[in-house]
Order: sequence, then structure tokens, then C-alpha cells
Amino acid sequence: MSELSPDELVAKVAAYNPKSNSKQIAAAFEYGRRMHEGQFRHSGEPYFTHPVAVAHILAEQKLDDATIITALLHDTIEDTGSTFSEISDLFGKDVAELVDGVTKLTNLQLSSSETKQAENFRKLFMAMSKDLRVILVKIADRLHNMRTIRAMRPEKQAQKARETMDIFAPLAGRMGMQWMREELEDLAFHVLNPEARSSIIRRFIRLQQESGDVIEKITGDIRIELDKAGIKAEAFGRAKKPYSIWRKMQEKDQSFSRLSDTYGFRVITATEAECYDVLGVVHQRWRAVPGRFKDYISQPKSNGYRSIHTTVSGRDGKRVEIQIRTRQMHEVAESGVAAHWSYKDGEKSENPFAVDPAKWIATLTERFENAEDHDEFMENVKLEMYTDKVFCFTPKGEVVKLPRGATPLDFAYAVHTRVGDSCVGARVDNIRVPLWTRIKNGQSVEIITAEGQSPQTTWLDIVVTGRAKSAIRRRLREEDRGRFIKLGRELARVAFEHVGRKSTDKALTTAAKQLGLDGPDELLARLGSADLAARDVVAILYPDAQSGTDHIDVERAVIGLEPGQSFARAKCCQPVPGERIVGITYRGKGVMVHSIDCQALTAVEDESARWVDVHWHSGTHPAVHTVSLELTIANDAGVLGHICTLIGEQKANISDLHFMDRKPDYYRILVDVDLRDVEHLHAVMLVLEAETEVAEIRRHRDLSRAP
Repeated sequence: MSELSPDELVAKVAAYNPKSNSKQIAAAFEYGRRMHEGQFRHSGEPYFTHPVAVAHILAEQKLDDATIITALLHDTIEDTGSTFSEISDLFGKDVAELVDGVTKLTNLQLSSSETKQAENFRKLFMAMSKDLRVILVKIADRLHNMRTIRAMRPEKQAQKARETMDIFAPLAGRMGMQWMREELEDLAFHVLNPEARSSIIRRFIRLQQESGDVIEKITGDIRIELDKAGIKAEAFGRAKKPYSIWRKMQEKDQSFSRLSDTYGFRVITATEAECYDVLGVVHQRWRAVPGRFKDYISQPKSNGYRSIHTTVSGRDGKRVEIQIRTRQMHEVAESGVAAHWSYKDGEKSENPFAVDPAKWIATLTERFENAEDHDEFMENVKLEMYTDKVFCFTPKGEVVKLPRGATPLDFAYAVHTRVGDSCVGARVDNIRVPLWTRIKNGQSVEIITAEGQSPQTTWLDIVVTGRAKSAIRRRLREEDRGRFIKLGRELARVAFEHVGRKSTDKALTTAAKQLGLDGPDELLARLGSADLAARDVVAILYPDAQSGTDHIDVERAVIGLEPGQSFARAKCCQPVPGERIVGITYRGKGVMVHSIDCQALTAVEDESARWVDVHWHSGTHPAVHTVSLELTIANDAGVLGHICTLIGEQKANISDLHFMDRKPDYYRILVDVDLRDVEHLHAVMLVLEAETEVAEIRRHRDLSRAP
């Protein structure tokens, strides 16, 4: 490829779209080359070779001019002096918005911490909802980076490979670009487990030496049978990618020698009717393997994929997977959602099987927009991207697609939220079954509803779809609203009294307005559901309120540090003044203070140079040291409010409250309490332990939060 000349790219685009704006593509090429002048890749090549390669990958997909130009310019805003307005003036607002969208995705750290990852995934899907071509460019960008990853440092290679395997490969598959998914997986596999990949390749070579060219033999057999039946169709085969083989070996716990379907074959016909004719020919010639037949022509996948899959016992009894589809179906199978922008013979392709991207992305994002917390959002994303589907039917014969492992409750919520909320039972194939039954392919499901029924907390453990979980949580929140408002009022009263104030309606209304909430009830509901901390509400109205002026400065609460050294309390053991402590140095984090009996210390017991002899200041400390208490309390009216009152009476502030488990007869909750010292802690625990409604109380220690 003449990488720094636009001629080859312009010719490649013009070959499938003679009406393309060749001058604009060439101008974008020259602009991108000029902006990246003097920049180089890790390999030492001029940096602009990368955008050019990405543009070629997308041109192979026969995409429109705007996408090709975006590929050439996709790094200009981030890495050069180029601006949105300049690109908009030169190449149009459409291209400028696409380049800006790719730039924003490039800056997302998708493989970072769970919370940050969820926020960034949300941004990723919102970018997709605006224009799917942003993701097409980003996936092509990742594909070229993976093809040239060997120039990176080993640790960077591993990080990029894991991100590719976890995010970009499944995303490409979800969008129907199967060839790209397979290549991304295999390139990542090459980095993450090179020994396993090499082993599989060596076994393929040995197998070919022993049995000859299996692909040519079986393809020849298929062509002979098609000729006999008078069917004109293309037949070809290929060895499956090493990672695909490895994954099947892991899933089935089989060795390579016992794995049967290591090759895949395709038959491409002219018409849909011929697909079924070919199926008949194949099943007459070879014995079909039970349970290995799927008809995605009559039941297409949501990304537009259509094909018949069947596995037969071929030559020498070896299992052979055969996919049968028309030429138009094959184009969608290769390009997926990208087929919507593809050109053919100079005209935008009107492939009847290409999915409308707007409708496709709407089905993918509607439930994400309703997710109200990070865990819920990530749960939805993973369900959508990583699971296979089952197809089941309503009593009227309408098809409902669900993830594998779905239950009748998932089915009910897929039909309509109202049906799910009022579900009291289900019949599968006319037999009454429990709601936790796993639905299988092809089953008919009938939902039994009743007025007055409402979702139960235990349903969250039964359903698997993000849509059902979101709907159940939303309804539970609505039903809990009155209880949360009551609890929030008590939390607010205690927090305000803690600073010598009263939580009047006017004070709450003012705080709600400052927080941008609808009113005091919304504020109280958020307090009661632990979405908002009472001390934050107090701080908005009374930022200077203090319970005393003779407290020790929090930043100087620990003695024994070097001048300029900072410290923080370890989250795993949450030490408080009065307890024996030890300091451990962490690079970039200063000194982390642990309780002397913290289990996390075993990990550094042989690194004596990192241990620092520290102790708490002996004066009076402010009540700002958070300790997590785990309580099991009776599920009766007013109990939770009473518990909060008791804590407040001890002059302790509740900074957070989280429900760990909800059962009909008890709650298990995690309460974060701000305390002065160990005596304050003992006083709070003692008064709670004395209450009959408290079945158990203990200090919560979480080793997973160790630094």
C-alpha cells in the first residue's frame, strides 16, 4: 500500500462508489498528512500511516465518503492543532461531528475501575445512539492497532488485548461484523496466551499432514451433491480461528483431538428458497447431528443476521458445520449493521436484510437510559453483549427473543412492563411452571396475571434480563417511596440536630432547590434510599456549622510521619482514634494507616522498609472517621427509623446506608457512621446491641478494599 499517497484509497472507494467525492477524500488525506507531520508511531513509522490504514479497512467494507474521511481525520482533533470548527468548514458538519465523536471515545478509559468503566460504557452507547459510524471507525481503529501491537511495551500490549477481548470484539460481534470480531479475538489471544495459540496452529498443521486438505475434500463433496440436484451455488470452507477453537475446548472441557467442528463451511445461493433446497440436499447426503440446527432465516438475529446453520457427520464421521444463506444475507453477515451505509455499483446498497441502525441502537440503548446505578448499567451491557439468545413464542405465535437462561418473568417484562408487574404465574408449553424455570428454544410461554399483584424483591434473583431488572427495581423504588420519605425525615432530623439546627420544611425546600430536586419529598426519598447523604444536605445550608472548635485537625491526627508525608485511613479496616495502628507506605498514595490486626498487613509482612511506626494524637478528635456497621434487623414498621434515631442520640452521623439483603422477616443493612474514636464506636454498638429489634451487629471489614 502506498501509504502516504491518496491515489490507492481514492481508487478503492471509487471502485464501489463511482459517485464518491474523490477530491474531498484526497483533500482530507492531504490535510491529515499535514496535521500529523513530524509525528511517529511506536514502530517508527510516520503516524499518518495509521489513519490511512483505518480508512482502507473501512473502504473494504464499502462505506460512505463521510466515514472514510472521518477515518483519515479521526486523530486530528486529539493529537494535532486541528479544531472542530476548522474540520467543519473544510469537510462539513457531518464529518466534524463524527471526528469529534471518535475523539471522545478515544479518551474513554473503558478498562478502568468498575464505576468509571460503567460511566464510560454509558458514554460509548450514547455516542452509538447519535451516529453508529463513530463506532465503526473506532472498531477499525482498534483493529489496526491490534495488527501492529507488537511495537508497544509488553504491559501496554496486555492491557489493550484485554480491553479488545472484553469490549471491542464482543461489540463487533453484537453489530454483526463477525469476521472483525474473530480477527480481534485472535489478535488479542496472540498477546494474552501465545503458547496456547501456537499449540493449536501446530495441531492444525499436523492434522493437515495426516489427513490431507480436509477443506478441499469436503467442499468438493458438497459441490458434487449440489451439481446432482441442479442447484447453482457457491461452496467454500475455512479452518476456524485459533481463539474460537480454544474457547470451545474450554467450554466443552475437551482436548483438540476430540473437538469435532474445527472447520466451517458456507453455501451461498441466489434465492431464499434455494437455501432450503440446499438444506434438503445436505441432510439427504449426510446425517444431521441432533440439536445442532438453527434457522436464522425464519428467526433473524436482532443485528440482521440471517442464515441456516446445520451440523452433519461428514467424511470419516467428522462433524462438519455448514451455513447456508443468500448473497444478500452473506453481505449482511460480513458487514452487520455497517451494511446500512455500504455502496454497490455506485449506489447506496438497498439490501433488504440490512438493519436500520436507528431502530437497532434504540433497542440496545432504551434500557440503558433507565439504569440508575453503575452496577445496573454494567449488568445490562454485559447481558446485551455477551449472551446467546433463545427464541420463544407467545400464545398467538409471536416471537420473543431473550438471553439464554431467561425465565417466564423475563418473558413477561419483554412483552410489557405492565404484564411483568402483574405476573402471578406462567405456563410453558401449556404446563404450569415456577417463575424461576429456564426457558428453552422454541417453547410457548403464557403469562398469568392478576390485579393487585406487584413485583417482589426476590424477583431480582430470578430474572436475568436488564429490562426486567430495571423495571422491577423501578417499581420497588416507587412502592418504597413512602417508607423512604419517612426514613429520610428521621435521618435529616438527626443530621440537623447534630449541628444544632432543625430540619424545617423551609430548610428542606431550600436544600432541594439547591440540589436541583423537585421538592422536599424528593430530597427525603433520596436520603431514605441512601442516594444522598444527610451531612451533604446540612453542608449545603450550613457549610460553617461545627460541633466544637477544640478538635484536633484531621490532617494532623496521626503522629510519627515524616515532614510533608500525607496519610489516609485504610478502607479495608477503617481504624479510628484510640486503636493501635501501623502505617504502610504505598507508591503515589503516601502512608496508609491500618489497624494493627488488619488482615491486609499479611501481604506486606516481609517488606519491613515500608512499615511506619505511628499512633493517634491523644486529644479530642472530630466525628469524621467513618466506620461501616453491618446490622441484621427485624423487618417491621418503624424499626429502621428507630435505629437511625438511636445512632443520632449518640451524636453520630449516618453518612450512608445500603441494603445488603431484604427478606420478608428481616433486613441486613450496611450503615456508615461518622465517629470520634473507638469509645464512640463502642457506645454506638452497645446501644444498638441492646435493642430487641437488632438480631446481630458487627463491624464490617472488607479486605477487597485494601490498597
